[in-house]
Amino acid sequence: MKEHTQLAQQIIDLSGGKENITLITNCMTRVRLEVKDMDLVNTEKIKGLKGVFGVYVDAQVQVVVGPGTAKKVADEALAIWGGASRQTSQPTETYQADKEKAKEIAAKNKQAIKSKQKVSKVQLALKTISNVFIPLSAALIASGLLAGLQSLLVTLVDSGTIADSVTIQQFINLLRVMKNGVLSYLVIHVGVNAAREFKTDLGLGGALGATVLLSGMTAEAPLVNLFTGEALKSGQGGVIGVVAAVWILSKIHKKVSQIMPSALDLVLTGFISFTLSGLITIFVIMPVAGLVSDAILVGVTQLLEIGGVVAGFILAGIWLPMVMLGVHHFMTPIHIELINQTGMTTLLPILAQAGAGQVGAAFAIWLKCRKNKPLTAIVKGGLPSGILGIGEPLIYGVTLPLGKPFITACLGAGVGGAFVAAFNGVGATSQALSGVLMLTVIADQKWYIYGAGLLVSYLFGFIFTYLFGVPKSAEREAETLEELEIK
Repeated sequence: MKEHTQLAQQIIDLSGGKENITLITNCMTRVRLEVKDMDLVNTEKIKGLKGVFGVYVDAQVQVVVGPGTAKKVADEALAIWGGASRQTSQPTETYQADKEKAKEIAAKNKQAIKSKQKVSKVQLALKTISNVFIPLSAALIASGLLAGLQSLLVTLVDSGTIADSVTIQQFINLLRVMKNGVLSYLVIHVGVNAAREFKTDLGLGGALGATVLLSGMTAEAPLVNLFTGEALKSGQGGVIGVVAAVWILSKIHKKVSQIMPSALDLVLTGFISFTLSGLITIFVIMPVAGLVSDAILVGVTQLLEIGGVVAGFILAGIWLPMVMLGVHHFMTPIHIELINQTGMTTLLPILAQAGAGQVGAAFAIWLKCRKNKPLTAIVKGGLPSGILGIGEPLIYGVTLPLGKPFITACLGAGVGGAFVAAFNGVGATSQALSGVLMLTVIADQKWYIYGAGLLVSYLFGFIFTYLFGVPKSAEREAETLEELEIK
């Protein structure tokens, strides 16, 4: 852990020190920092740290260090920083005592971001979505793998490959129970995370998420959709509606808390806030969010039916830049809604070709630049993650610094995306897996089409990169990092 501690300390120091940091979190591949003054962050020196693949700055400082490492470095950074938890935004006594100064610094930083980035509101919205869903990644991946294992066992039993028995059926049921435990109550976890992000009561956020399940409603006495007159459905509007509902809860709770006498605050503030936001959720947000969810389903279906291979090429081709910018998490609620409504997301197998195109590009670089030992070492380090569907190490360590391979990888991915789209109806039953791992969750036994798509992306990513994507400067012989010079 010594190297993780050292890297964490260096990141903190180059981000303006502990006093400049207000939040430390992580996703699968990135350590994410929120700071008071962005001008104190030395992004160029952070990029040069050993173990850092790249840095992206918007409303956060996102330091790409790779899968597994991200959590370890974030944990060490939290220990150094002194935060009580990953979501504690005021870690030091100085910061707590000087709220007015903190507000002034935050306002200055916000203005600086606005002046530098015309789309800062969009980026902040995407950051909010990411912060709600990133903490659920481990649970979603686990449920996805459980779903894949369950599907595999059912297939083996149905085909007669393994004998059916009470024990096998019990094991299949056990896998189903564990998988459904995550997915059935996902709205509650989303409610809690959204409440944390909107800085309101976590318990009320979770309770509001549970409200959309309509667990107290019966078929004999359903609640009515005021817009259509039809009965509301459990979970209608899904996670999209829950995020919107908790945002409204945060506004109501803040207003009620401001006017409520202290003696009544504990008893009445939560009651009034939850009741009002619950009524709004049931009678306004659920119907409206349900329309949005239906529109997403129709839009995706029409896009792939009408656009076909062209849509597949474009979607897969632009996905690497979206991952690079760190805004790919905005698709998570869309995938979840597609799975809720149809049992699968047909977008994800197409988008996953982006990572496969980059794997093909990395193999081409490895072969053509074999005399460049530092570069090939980086390639070999990033390939296992890339094959499993985690692309940031290859993006920031290999293709993006070289420039041309990033473009040729996107082109190769586009060909793979077009291939998968040509077979319209290839979907994944879980949104948390990518790369070869997604083979386990492809619906309707169409895993071979998705697998063939990966091979197509590998092949064309390799061909495009080998022929057009490798700079001459990267091919020259080098033995040490100091000799490695990418232009």
